Amino acid sequence: MARIAELARLELTPAEADRSLVQLNRVLELIEALQAVDTAGVAPMTHAGDMVLRLRPDAVTEPDRRDDYQRVAPAVDHGLYLVPRVIE
Repeated sequence: MARIAELARLELTPAEADRSLVQLNRVLELIEALQAVDTAGVAPMTHAGDMVLRLRPDAVTEPDRRDDYQRVAPAVDHGLYLVPRVIE
């Protein structure tokens, strides 16, 4: 546990290190138990509970002001904003 604490830049007392070691071992045992479960034939889920997405109509809500914005831009070429080169 001392090596893990060192890598994580944690300063642990010996009692904290012992307690952390027990907790880490429990986590690793849980991971082993989960890996042992046969999941063949189980369809992947996107969410643990049934969810229905609330959808809104795909409608344009803002006016097209591209020409207005490009008219005041310092440099434009074929509808693209031109910016100074920063990497040579």
